[in-house]
Amino acid sequence: MHPDAVSILDTVPRVRKSVRAFRSDPVPKHRLVEILEAARSAPSNFNSQPWRVHVLTGKAKQALAEALLQAHVGQTVPPFSPFPQPMPLDCEGRVNEFGRRLYASLGVDRADTAARAWVSGRNFVFFDAPVGLVFTIHSALTRHSWLDYGLFIQSVMLAAQVRGLATCPQVSFVRFQSLIADELGLGPDELVTCGMSLGYADEQAAVNGLGMPREPLEGFTRWLAFDD
Repeated sequence: MHPDAVSILDTVPRVRKSVRAFRSDPVPKHRLVEILEAARSAPSNFNSQPWRVHVLTGKAKQALAEALLQAHVGQTVPPFSPFPQPMPLDCEGRVNEFGRRLYASLGVDRADTAARAWVSGRNFVFFDAPVGLVFTIHSALTRHSWLDYGLFIQSVMLAAQVRGLATCPQVSFVRFQSLIADELGLGPDELVTCGMSLGYADEQAAVNGLGMPREPLEGFTRWLAFDD
């Protein structure tokens, strides 16, 4: 492999970050096509390719965002957490650190319930990004296909990154399965996997500078039958 290719492949995942404040600049459709053309080469079990992508901008994105925000403010669906309770302690510590940094960057007291609800609500307007994506999967597919989907979504984010575009994957969208199905006309077997905001990062926004630490290699690996 060419040394420049190694450098790029090592660098792009490290500089990618989840962005929560975007500029309003529109993203040309041909750039979105390029990103999805690159991502569709992601691997999947027996080449099943379980992904389907709904790409929204303009009035379509605004209509979905308004419906989601209204449902969020009105609390018309039960609360949702992507994590079991209790969480594994190591994961819980990292999640709590993320929350501390996120709310601090926005000047929000974690005890302020109303302000925290506003922060959560920013998800549902796609953080004002010009493009919103909703990823869906057939409801009959199992966790193995959801693993494949993760590889596809990572490929979308990396393809966007090398084109100067920022992303934020948003699992909170699954809470509004029925609403999204109605708004987008999803088939009866389509499940929402997650949403994603995509656009140009507002580099002046403090929330985009969280600088989340990553676990060191020795914290999550076991090396078996290797010489020292």
